[in-house]
Amino acid sequence: MSDVTLNLKVNEYGNRVLGVIKAKYGLNDKSQALNKFLDMYGEEFVDRQVKEEIIQAMIKSCDKHIKKNGFKSTNIADLRKRIESSD
Repeated sequence: MSDVTLNLKVNEYGNRVLGVIKAKYGLNDKSQALNKFLDMYGEEFVDRQVKEEIIQAMIKSCDKHIKKNGFKSTNIADLRKRIESSD
């Protein structure tokens, strides 16, 4: 993965947390501290890599949809009807 540059504002508590992580792990800056924090807790929210079975299920779902509907476009009203009727 490539690095992304962000301009962040954190509150005073967040700043202190990053400072403690930086000191505890001997990191050079708060950017590294934020990355360490994300490494420690990020997988609770987002998988690091998409699992193969999820990709296969998406491909199967897309293929099924294309077989049924082709590549035709739809308008917002029809799309809303389809979504609401599937609930």
